[in-house]
Amino acid sequence: MAAKLVSSWYKEVESLPESYILPPEERPGDRPVPVSNQIPVVDLEAPDSAQLILDACQEFGFFQVTNHGVGEELMEDGMKVFEEFFGMSKEEEGVVRNLYSDTPTTEPCVVSTSSGNNVNSEKVHFWRDVLRHSCHPLQQYLPFWPHKPHRYREVVGECSVEVRKLGFRILEKISQGLGLSSGYLEEFSKFMYLQVNHYPPCPDPTLSLGVYKHVDPTILTILRQDSYGLQVLKDGHWIGVQPIPNAFVVNVGHQLQIISNGKLKSAEHRAVTNSIKARTSGAFFLHPDVDTIIEPAKALINAANPALYRSFPSYEFVKRYSANRGDVEETIKAFQL
Repeated sequence: MAAKLVSSWYKEVESLPESYILPPEERPGDRPVPVSNQIPVVDLEAPDSAQLILDACQEFGFFQVTNHGVGEELMEDGMKVFEEFFGMSKEEEGVVRNLYSDTPTTEPCVVSTSSGNNVNSEKVHFWRDVLRHSCHPLQQYLPFWPHKPHRYREVVGECSVEVRKLGFRILEKISQGLGLSSGYLEEFSKFMYLQVNHYPPCPDPTLSLGVYKHVDPTILTILRQDSYGLQVLKDGHWIGVQPIPNAFVVNVGHQLQIISNGKLKSAEHRAVTNSIKARTSGAFFLHPDVDTIIEPAKALINAANPALYRSFPSYEFVKRYSANRGDVEETIKAFQL
């Protein structure tokens, strides 16, 4: 099974396999995408940070944060163990083989490739491998995490705790900007999972993608990227998100867009590949319990601003999103009023 991971066989091919070549209209092509400094960078210690975050969430759905309180050394250690996991020798690969799954699963820790649960039914594969596991409650899920590299559980456990604190800090500022009561959005973010994306060097980055165009179906995403690859769709054009040392990229999940009654924007994004070096990123997702009722916050609803979406349990949105292969326009139709 492990042979299906791109990282286990990419060195054996000189050209991009047919199953990874996207239809012409979906390919990134060779037209350069500008790496933009338009994506807002918010200093969380700034007195106007709540307003800056609100503005960024309304215009872009994306922003980067600095002065966020997560130690730089800890962040670097986390990225190192992510890279070490996908760089393990053949002798160590048993840990990957034991976690690997190419079928839909609810296991608390799994390694997959391409789009994960849809890999067997998708028409074209994506050039990436994925390690995904739940992070909170930490002690509940820690025993299921990889035991190699030997530092993985210790380092990533500490990262998870600190990033969760950061997530709540950002959500509190979003609540403040929207005029919601303190702690309101925390109630929709009880759980967190980590997705480590690994993109080996690609034979032809013009024909393939690491991750297809999508929005995140959760509440909030906090991403650490040490090298370029993330692109955001803005006004019909792709713009590259410039990696900033010791910063996190943050984006609005689509369930948060619904809670805000459309005041916040969940932007489409994708990941491109390159032919030179492997790229690894770590994304932490804050999300509700499956039975949590998602609906526009009542404090944001009035005669001039009627509710745009109906109430629904969180699992219904995620289920439809998965069935529609991440097509948010098709998914959201079932929830609009």
